[in-house]
Amino acid sequence: MQSTQSLPVIDIRSLVGNSDSIQNSDAAKIAKAIGIACRENGFFYVTGHGVSESLQQDLEKLSKQFFSLDENEKMKISMKDGGKAWRGYFPVGGELTSGKPDLKEGLYFGSELSAEHPKVKAGVPLHGKNLFPEELPAFKKTVLQYMDVLTKTGHALMKGIALSLGLPAEYFHEKYTADPFILFRIFHYPAQTSTNSQQWGVGEHTDYGILTILKQDDNGGLQVKSKNGWIDAPPIPGTFVCNIGDMLDRMTGGLYRSTPHRVLNTSGKNRLSYPFFFDPNFDIRVQKIENLEPAHDDRESRWDKASVHDFEGTYGDYILRKVEKVFPGLRDEVL
Repeated sequence: MQSTQSLPVIDIRSLVGNSDSIQNSDAAKIAKAIGIACRENGFFYVTGHGVSESLQQDLEKLSKQFFSLDENEKMKISMKDGGKAWRGYFPVGGELTSGKPDLKEGLYFGSELSAEHPKVKAGVPLHGKNLFPEELPAFKKTVLQYMDVLTKTGHALMKGIALSLGLPAEYFHEKYTADPFILFRIFHYPAQTSTNSQQWGVGEHTDYGILTILKQDDNGGLQVKSKNGWIDAPPIPGTFVCNIGDMLDRMTGGLYRSTPHRVLNTSGKNRLSYPFFFDPNFDIRVQKIENLEPAHDDRESRWDKASVHDFEGTYGDYILRKVEKVFPGLRDEVL
């Protein structure tokens, strides 16, 4: 059942740019609003992010051009050719959520690392070069530029999240995200009209890391599981949708919960979305922040009946466990 509850819209301009202003009163108001959103829904919209509209338009144009290519052309950069880097294209039904194929196709990107990077030379999974279509020479520059800009946005937002917890603004940067693990996806959801449970563009799930910054097109379809039931998170011009992931849930002892969400594209049109994942350093051990108010374990209400608070290890350990489930066919190539 759908609720009419809406998600908050937070202007983050005082967090973006010069860090000298981070402790001012505007930043404190932003942090308070973020804290309320993280406690209540784990989702919120942001404005004042400073991400160029022209860059976003270039990304949209090139994405549409890519997904309009013949399937054989798209498969030239198939994920099976991405090796351990876990990059490239997958066709509709190629990714599983909650054990079921999603009704979407997509592109996987990450930080662009040369063959000489120490982690690449060591064969560490999920590190390496991206795959880009030769038919669209501008795609590489646009995607890498977008990831660079969104990384800065991620750093700014983490300052607000730190302040919302009563921590120094640089807390997460110093402990977890000085060298963040960055993943970026572009998803295309074919038009559909059925509300059959097998037709979910993405089934119910939570995100793995700390923070997701989502650009979505005008067609809607994103739904969030609030305390009062499922609510829509429709597109709002000039905004990104942000949500917290399992590792922030783990760090805060459940005070900030990673909220289940899903996608059902009933717009009758093709839908594009652009989730950007700003996560802890791959090798950093994730631990609970001390002196936060305790929260109850919510494993029984979670989609996977699992508790993120049982996890011990590095972020790399956590995400590699997930790779095995969403792309079982790539398990040997990646791991």
